[in-house]
Amino acid sequence: MTRDPSPVPGVEPSPPPTDAQDEDISDIRAVDIPVMIVFWALAIVVFLQFFTRYVLNDSLGWTEEIARYLLIGVTFIGAISAVRRESHIAVELLYTRLPRGARLGLQYFVDVVSLAFYATLAWLSVHLAQRTFQKMTSIDVPKSLVYWIVAVCFAAMAIYQLLVLVRHARSGTSRLIDPDSVTSTGPSL
Repeated sequence: MTRDPSPVPGVEPSPPPTDAQDEDISDIRAVDIPVMIVFWALAIVVFLQFFTRYVLNDSLGWTEEIARYLLIGVTFIGAISAVRRESHIAVELLYTRLPRGARLGLQYFVDVVSLAFYATLAWLSVHLAQRTFQKMTSIDVPKSLVYWIVAVCFAAMAIYQLLVLVRHARSGTSRLIDPDSVTSTGPSL
């Protein structure tokens, strides 16, 4: 790839695009496989919905509802991986303005609040699943199945968040506490 010989003054040229072989997928674990399966099932169902509606002009009735539930599945199953990798979004503005000791305390606070949030929502999802007796509209499957999946996902997020909290307590660092340190991200759980 050649660069433009006459770049605009004061503007850095953009770096060349990376090849697909440069992507690092070494962090994929067994816990990430279900989200990939559900994602591809969602893609197939949405394509089937599009094809039957716009090409055949006779859409299948169940595809819209199933796509909705698969999207819920992708969201919550994918959130497990985000907690495991510590890749949820974070507002770093406050962290950069505080001394290291305050950043450490704030990290512990965020970890404990996140753990309580995930555990509470797992508990609430279990109660919601136990009280839901409706069937899905288009197929004869209990709607509570969706809530049970969400409950299991929140329980897994709580477990991973507990492991993250323990790791932060043992190492005394994280990517938000010491953003310049390569070792602050720690190993993947």
